[in-house]
Amino acid sequence: MIKVIKVKDQVEGGKKALEIFSEAKNNGVRVFGLATGSTPVTTYEQLVKSDLDFSNDISVNLDEYVGLSKDNPQSYAYYMHEHLFKHKPFKHSYLPNGMAKDSSLECQRYNQILEDNHVGLQLLGIGRNGHIGFNEPGTDINEKTHRVALTPSTIEANARFFEDENEVPKYAYSMGIGSIMNADAILLEAFGKKKAQAVKAMIDGEVTPDVPASILQKHPNVTVIVDEEAGGLLD
Repeated sequence: MIKVIKVKDQVEGGKKALEIFSEAKNNGVRVFGLATGSTPVTTYEQLVKSDLDFSNDISVNLDEYVGLSKDNPQSYAYYMHEHLFKHKPFKHSYLPNGMAKDSSLECQRYNQILEDNHVGLQLLGIGRNGHIGFNEPGTDINEKTHRVALTPSTIEANARFFEDENEVPKYAYSMGIGSIMNADAILLEAFGKKKAQAVKAMIDGEVTPDVPASILQKHPNVTVIVDEEAGGLLD
């Protein structure tokens, strides 16, 4: 079931997300699945300003670029440190290792982490083509952690974070759709007009591998926060 919360803008969306994180902690959630990119920035800003204490909690991240070390400013490990962890440290924070020499072993390692740390609340964004994490259209809905070849549209969308589009990694590790669907509760955020079509397809369209996020219709506990632009096509 998908519950939609419409907000005025991304700042208000971050405040609403803080309420959901607070409620989750009050209900005993101790493992949080986290996302990166421009979408959750205001959520992390609100978490940093809040009095929430994560020092006894676990975080597991959705994804990481292949070939970037955690010290690289474009890595998701670096992003998480700057936006959240240096202000609100967790007891343990897990991310895929972008520098792993054996991608198969790295996926196995991360799947074991997810088995050992069952996610109570998973934060997501959505791509313009309906991807969640780096699960592009056509991804098997049962997929667990895997190494993904990024599509040209995703590389183009992420190029704004790099000085040169040629610097954008071509591969990433990502929790699979099956991994994401294992979470007890899911919070997806979408802001801006460019996300409106994907949001519409996710909520009102058919469940199809062509729109990976549409599988969330089959999850029992999903909250979607959209601003006026991203939710503009919803019934």
